[in-house]
Amino acid sequence: MAGAAAITGVTQAELVGRRREVEVLDRLTDAALGRRGGALVLHGDPGVGKTALLDRAVRQGSEFRVVRTAGVEGEMRLPYAALQQLCAPSIHLLEHLPPPQQDAVVVAFGLGEGRPPEVFLVGLAVLGLLSKLAEERPLLCIVDDAHWLDDGSARALAFVARRLLAERIALVFSTRTMGGLLAGLPELHVEPLGHRDSRALLDSILPVRLDETVLERILLETRGNPLAIVEMPRGLTPAQLAGGFGVLTDRSLSDGIEASFARRLATLTPPARQLLLVAAAEPLGDPALLSKAAELLGIPRSAVHEVEALGLVAFGAEVAFRHPLARSAIYQAAQPDERRRVHRALAEATDGAAHPDRRAWHLGQGASLPDEEVAIELEHSAARAQARGGFAAAAAFLERSAALTPAAPRRAGRALAAAQAMLQAGAFDDATRLVATAEDGGLTELERARAALVRGRIAFLVSRSSDATDALLQAADQLREVDEDLARETYLEALSTAIFAGPLAKPGAASRDVAEAARAAPTAQAPRVSDLLLDGLVTVLTDAYASAVPTLQAARRAIDGVSTTEQLRWLWATTVSSLLLWDDDGWESLSDRHSSIVRETGALSELPIALSHRGQLHVFAGELESAATLQEAIQEVTRLTGSPLAPYHAAALTAMCGRESEATQFLTAARAEVQRRGEGAGLSFMDWAESLLYNGLGRYAQALAAARRVFEHSQLVELNWALPELIEAAIRVGDRDLAEAAGRCLSDRTRASGTEWALGIGARSQALLAHGDRADELYREAIDRLARTRLAVDLARSHLLYGEWLRREQRKKDGRVQLRTAYDLFVRFGMQGFARRAEAELRATGDRARRRDADTHAHLTPQEQRISELVAEGATNKDIAAQIYVSPATVEYHLHKAFRKLGVTSRTQLAQVVLQSSRQAAAE
Repeated sequence: MAGAAAITGVTQAELVGRRREVEVLDRLTDAALGRRGGALVLHGDPGVGKTALLDRAVRQGSEFRVVRTAGVEGEMRLPYAALQQLCAPSIHLLEHLPPPQQDAVVVAFGLGEGRPPEVFLVGLAVLGLLSKLAEERPLLCIVDDAHWLDDGSARALAFVARRLLAERIALVFSTRTMGGLLAGLPELHVEPLGHRDSRALLDSILPVRLDETVLERILLETRGNPLAIVEMPRGLTPAQLAGGFGVLTDRSLSDGIEASFARRLATLTPPARQLLLVAAAEPLGDPALLSKAAELLGIPRSAVHEVEALGLVAFGAEVAFRHPLARSAIYQAAQPDERRRVHRALAEATDGAAHPDRRAWHLGQGASLPDEEVAIELEHSAARAQARGGFAAAAAFLERSAALTPAAPRRAGRALAAAQAMLQAGAFDDATRLVATAEDGGLTELERARAALVRGRIAFLVSRSSDATDALLQAADQLREVDEDLARETYLEALSTAIFAGPLAKPGAASRDVAEAARAAPTAQAPRVSDLLLDGLVTVLTDAYASAVPTLQAARRAIDGVSTTEQLRWLWATTVSSLLLWDDDGWESLSDRHSSIVRETGALSELPIALSHRGQLHVFAGELESAATLQEAIQEVTRLTGSPLAPYHAAALTAMCGRESEATQFLTAARAEVQRRGEGAGLSFMDWAESLLYNGLGRYAQALAAARRVFEHSQLVELNWALPELIEAAIRVGDRDLAEAAGRCLSDRTRASGTEWALGIGARSQALLAHGDRADELYREAIDRLARTRLAVDLARSHLLYGEWLRREQRKKDGRVQLRTAYDLFVRFGMQGFARRAEAELRATGDRARRRDADTHAHLTPQEQRISELVAEGATNKDIAAQIYVSPATVEYHLHKAFRKLGVTSRTQLAQVVLQSSRQAAAE
């Protein structure tokens, strides 16, 4: 549980000069009372008065139930420590949450066992708990010292803060600097006091009158910082104050405040100083624990009164420090042997059954020599932390465990485990340092190979460069002799990084080079999904597309029979292989399953990829409004996870819409982004999107240049999609030789795939190369095959090309039928470029396009549209909230707006409107 908040006995003097800040806080709480929940981040220097403002909000908010927590520097690696304290008053409401959210909270808070929860599922559960608690009474949530929050708590609370739309909740953070996970939230910079307010505060606390020159010097040194103004004169004699000799100079403000606290420590007896050190070393804030540890150290009870009289800490229901800097000053002022003695006493005083990890941590901090028993306890704590998804905590436990391990081989193994945990926690520098420590010890051959694997993964995550490919290949080669299954997985990782690098890969590390190296991998006796994916991709890159099809189809079938964990690990790659096979049914079912598993397990880090795959399907189906809704969801999730996906989905959507100025600007920015990320595969994707855009606009030379770049650099999905663009553009500019070469490549692939989508695309592209009756036959075949798929854009484009061909064959009447069909489809989809191209062709036949606008469902926002569609499917508010990662109250808020816009008064009427609109769109 997170440490106690600061003492709340704030005088009115300490709020001098804070009228603006008080007004902003009052507006926030007033809005929450009116069911307009919100969040606010107070940020400013240490001691500037953020905690005083929070305390004032608590005192003034008599209508609110207050829940409060604080980040503690010593607990930054303990997963969900601060969040657990905040949620303690609402934990009895757990049964009202959906089962996946219940499970996430139980595991995250150490109340039970289970798979490590995704931090954002924990956040959704916390949102549900707080929203339910706020139904009883408006809720004021205070999060002090947010810069010291553990990562799990910080991410979950940032998730909650962005979803307080229709709840009676006000959530206020205080932090030193704005940014990180809290970036983008409403903020208020708490600035230093002006000279007049600083002087008023100083006058109110000085014990003696001072010379004007000394007063001005104090004000100059304290720079308007209220805590510095209050604290710096303390501990100085009247003579020092009068002469100004005690005023600190040439130090940071934090150092000056801590020095003030340290001066006051010097006035205490040794037992009182030791009692303060016990309180500083254990941020739990439990007076019973503190009392027991003090008794073990022989500290007399009289020390409590001496400490309280100093004013740095209060002993009540919680042990509360006046300011976090006081805790830091006390702990840092102690000698190492003093700190170890206190930690040993705290370990003995801690209930090992109730708080095994805290006990282990104190044991580890209290040990001065290697101790295998303590190292084992720390290792067990690491396992428990990892089970809760606390990789930073696991890494900290394992690092200390390694340091205390007597035997060199075991010490090296634990250091390697710590490095792996650091990698998972995103602490790449620490991971690199620990790998080096492990490699200096007595690693086994398998451990050395695993160390190389960690180095390869670090290289990829840090630089995205081809160096990562080399490191992973080296690790795979080492693993071949000791762990064949892991070797094959590592070859697949290396191949993935090479594909990722694409045309930016350095010589010798291109995807074909890695595929050739991977052919040396041991043959899998009982192929897993990853084995089939590896073999299939290697075959595509080194042999022939047709040879790879059976293996990739087997991977598609195999994913159905593996565990949820394995599916979650490989669904992205299996979905990509379905795209490579033109398997639109697999694309749809796998992307749906990926999204469903993410919702069930809470693995929200996977959600951007799942939504992107699903969104691309909407793009190819001509469902651009739905694709735009998913794009908003992708942006939101990537902002929350802090791991942004390259803008693939947005690029396809923007190019398909065909608004030239917007699309070219976006694609230029997207190309720069993927170049900066070292993501050469993204360059090929942007080239495909550009070729699509320019074919729609009838700018065939530019379309050809973009598609040709893909033809020269890619063997995977981008090539499948770019080949039809290349053939169409090449024919229009008169480069028949290039069109025929691309046609042969496309024909080989589409025949090997054999799906209706593939054969329809193949027939349409061959029709562009054919003449007379053969061309007519191929266009009809393309339309017939593509009409059996969901991919309506390719169907519309087939009608367009057929209509253009018919007009050129002087069959204008037949051409008008095809062109009207294409035009109506493009307008309904919102594909402006292709719609104008079809309209121009219609005019050339002597006909005129019928103007119509796409149905916008009375201008519903994407979120309102999405919620309305889910209502039409029969989902409850609770179900919808779980699917779109908001609270039920927010779902109700959007529904109310949709009701008003559509002129309906019930969910049944809303469902009828949505279904009627869908039927109308289908009929058109």
